[in-house]
Amino acid sequence: MPVLYVIKWDILPDKIESYTQWTQSAIQRILAVPGVIEFRAYRSATGSSQAVVTYEFADMATWAAWYSNEEVQKVLNELRTFATNISMELLGPSPIVPEPVRPGK
Repeated sequence: MPVLYVIKWDILPDKIESYTQWTQSAIQRILAVPGVIEFRAYRSATGSSQAVVTYEFADMATWAAWYSNEEVQKVLNELRTFATNISMELLGPSPIVPEPVRPGK
């Protein structure tokens, strides 16, 4: 069953420029590690400095192998130099709605 890994953080105000430069390299490096089915990035619609990224994996074992990779850990540690209020959450399928529901289908 697919799993979703969600990371949220606030970009430090004095690090916005360096954070922006770092993200391109960080995204390429973290996605070069096998296992990610889909990656998405979001920013707050209200214009705050909060960022959210999601990674989708086929299953927990795939996520665990990806997460334990040295390059993934390096990128996550680097994030700490640009951000505060970092939270990470691993989500599995809902027992009530285990499959996607798409309106009109």
